[in-house]
Amino acid sequence: MKLHDLLQHLHLLVPYQGDDPEITSIDNDNRRVQKGSLFICIKGFTVDGHDFAETAVKNGAAAVLAERALPLSVPVIIVNDTIRAMAVLADAFYQHPTKKLHLIGITGTNGKTTTSHLIEKIFSDVNRSTGLIGTMYTKIGDQKFETKNTTPESLVLQKGFQQMLEAGVDTAIMEVSSHALHMGRVHGCDYDIAVFTNLTQDHLDYHKTMEDYMHAKSLLFSQLGNTFDANKPKFAILNADDSASEMYRKSTAAHVVTYGIDHEADIYARNIQMTSAGTTFEIVVKEKVYPISIKLIGKFSVYNVLASIATALVSKIPMMDIIHSIESVTGVDGRFELVNTGQEFTVIVDYAHTPDSLENVLKTIQSFAKKRIFVIVGCGGDRDKTKRPLMAEIACRYATDPIFTSDNPRSEDPLAILIDMEAGVMGKSYITIPDRKEAISAAINEAAAGDVILIAGKGHETYQIIGHNVYDFDDRVVAREAIEER
Repeated sequence: MKLHDLLQHLHLLVPYQGDDPEITSIDNDNRRVQKGSLFICIKGFTVDGHDFAETAVKNGAAAVLAERALPLSVPVIIVNDTIRAMAVLADAFYQHPTKKLHLIGITGTNGKTTTSHLIEKIFSDVNRSTGLIGTMYTKIGDQKFETKNTTPESLVLQKGFQQMLEAGVDTAIMEVSSHALHMGRVHGCDYDIAVFTNLTQDHLDYHKTMEDYMHAKSLLFSQLGNTFDANKPKFAILNADDSASEMYRKSTAAHVVTYGIDHEADIYARNIQMTSAGTTFEIVVKEKVYPISIKLIGKFSVYNVLASIATALVSKIPMMDIIHSIESVTGVDGRFELVNTGQEFTVIVDYAHTPDSLENVLKTIQSFAKKRIFVIVGCGGDRDKTKRPLMAEIACRYATDPIFTSDNPRSEDPLAILIDMEAGVMGKSYITIPDRKEAISAAINEAAAGDVILIAGKGHETYQIIGHNVYDFDDRVVAREAIEER
């Protein structure tokens, strides 16, 4: 694509009249620049892409998009906001891929990953070719790729969507984080369905207040657009049991479909029965009742299933196909995942890293635990500090044997993080073991028949970040080794 043709998508905001080289790729990392690339200078939290523009030109960049004048030998196009311009140009360069996809976005504090996997399973089972973008990986057809962020930046997203189309994908499901919405990473994404799971405390290191956090998530629903198209209707799927849904209802012009358990909803669950092996309940849709038995455990799992069912129904997938698919799901990596090598006690690994998610998981365990409940829990460094005492208090309230340990301390002192946690449980009974591997081993060596151990916070993660170093660490592997050593 010629530079002039590409810049036309920025319209009158960029009155560029210079040379017109062929643009063969777009990148904002000078190390990936090739001959013919348009290099976009992005000001990050720690580095400024403008400082690498000269290197990008040496690597073959044919033009540079920047927020200030730069003395370079190639055309320099100046815009007010390169992040916003990058989203526009990425969408144009990759030929507006999301207009050709059935695009489903899921936002919420908890449940995004499980819900996205449930939806992906339903669509796959009715022979839809799917793509998935989220916390664990990006999946295009049958191939999986590592991702750095829950929701990648706009350039990575649009390229990924184009790759999906080339692979024959017709439905893309993605987790949409509040950071991505606030930073504009999803600008250019033409969503057909936006799903809200729930809103509880998290990311206040970034958003500062719950009001700001709630507003950031509302952007997904407002970005569904303001028009109605009978051939391509837009839907907002909202949790009727979460008060934030009222704001999101007002934020969108799209058709609203609600799901819930405790409040009136378009799709709701009743007669919920839970055991350590799974959950049974009835789904009510337009006065029709459908029994379902799932291998997932907990009330939070019922919410995830309801959100998935609502999404599939508005996508015109028959109810019985949906139920058949959901009933076949055995679980999602790192989400209430059992570690079982034949031991007489139960070991569960879960991604619960917020107060609400930890409480939900522990309450579920309480519903079937017969004896002691151990919980191994920590809090990440360089993240919301206000939730640390809350996490500790919840651990002490619902577990008989709380063990505080390190999560991903990052640049913070692990002991300082633990002190923040302990401030919330003065006078309560708990033990602190800073080394996560030792903490897991301690619980496993102490557990007896009938006890339950929850290892919370990291779930599917296969690493631990200490300082600036990333170490191999998988709670599931560590737990399995400790059981075998015992």
